[in-house]
Amino acid sequence: MARASSTTELAEKIAWHCALFMAIMLVLSCCESSDGGGFMGQVTQPRNVNKPCDEIYVVKEGETLHTISEKCGDPYIVEQNPHINDPDDVFPGLVIKITPFKNR
Repeated sequence: MARASSTTELAEKIAWHCALFMAIMLVLSCCESSDGGGFMGQVTQPRNVNKPCDEIYVVKEGETLHTISEKCGDPYIVEQNPHINDPDDVFPGLVIKITPFKNR
């Protein structure tokens, strides 16, 4: 009978340690920054700062032609992409041609 009680005690200890581990992981995930950058004071490189866009650009979630135009420096996106019939109908995954204004 001693073996059954030691097995139960071992199972309870393991369960307690698993619960403690899960609580620590939950606390750590709350401390992580929302932009995926550094963790608790770590220095990270800024994202997309003056990064030129590729000539072929794939639209991402939440982007509009206006935001892409500002980001990439191309005010003539609609003129360069005849497959865009409605500038308001832009969706994630749409492939467009970018020609930055400074390269013209």
